[in-house]
Amino acid sequence: MQPAVPQTPVTVLTGYLGAGKTTLLNRILTENHGKKYAVIVNEFGEVGIDNDLIVDADEEIFEMNNGCICCTVRGDLIRIIDGLMRRRDRFDAILVETTGLADPAPVAQTFFVDDDVRSKTKLDSIVTVVDAKHLLGEIDEAHEAQEQLAFADTILINKTDLVSADELGKVEDRIRRINPTATLHHTQRCNIDLDQVLGRGAFDLDRVLEVEPDFLDEFHEHEHDDHVTSFALVAKEPLDPAKFMRWLSLVVQHFGMDILRLKGIISLKDDSDRFVVQAVHMLLDGDHQRPWKPEEERVTRLVFIGRNLPKEVIETGFNACRA
Repeated sequence: MQPAVPQTPVTVLTGYLGAGKTTLLNRILTENHGKKYAVIVNEFGEVGIDNDLIVDADEEIFEMNNGCICCTVRGDLIRIIDGLMRRRDRFDAILVETTGLADPAPVAQTFFVDDDVRSKTKLDSIVTVVDAKHLLGEIDEAHEAQEQLAFADTILINKTDLVSADELGKVEDRIRRINPTATLHHTQRCNIDLDQVLGRGAFDLDRVLEVEPDFLDEFHEHEHDDHVTSFALVAKEPLDPAKFMRWLSLVVQHFGMDILRLKGIISLKDDSDRFVVQAVHMLLDGDHQRPWKPEEERVTRLVFIGRNLPKEVIETGFNACRA
């Protein structure tokens, strides 16, 4: 019996126009970190990199059709990844750089919907770069900018040298109103230790919770009229497994198109393991993580980030799942 082949990590780089994605990509490709990356880009002409920066660039840099990764080109993304997997020994990880006007959802979904892609690759993180100087002026008009923030696991607030401390605080506050759980970094010209961006397993909630057990504890709900909103559901009593699974499936079925991210730790009745769930739109993933530790408080915490989600309706159903 042959040993299982490890999944290849995939990092998605996103961010609104002019935020600095290309700068970050160039840094990843030029720094001496000893790793090789296959790169999938939206618009080849926008990426200011020399072909000799990547081994066999003609084969390892791919351009998506239409210059934009969206639902219509998911098949193309799957085809490219399938081709890469046939020579996976030539690189360590995959980078997907989306155009500034792209919604990252279809990219993330690709790593759930296709069984072959899912078995061979693992979405490591969605990294969003934002322009500290222009974010507040753009975000109300740019639906894509809100989506990119909502999906992110790691957010680089770039160009911090162009704003005052007060302005930077306002930018952070606005980001937190959309995404309360992502890790934030302040950067200038995307100058950051790449270990803070790559290979962190940030999209894998299991890994996040192992490193930061209180990851979902310090969640603060915000009441506002933003297009994208977030809220948390908490239960100290264990949940009935059958009721919870049925309720969660219905929530994803009915509100999935408006659920940008869902993540949580679940305490189930008569179950000694923590159950971890996460979803992107209508794609739901859940599994047992590890046994609850003796000193841990068995509390269910479920975070929703989405568009105009009916919190009261969802919360009522959630409360009915208590054992």
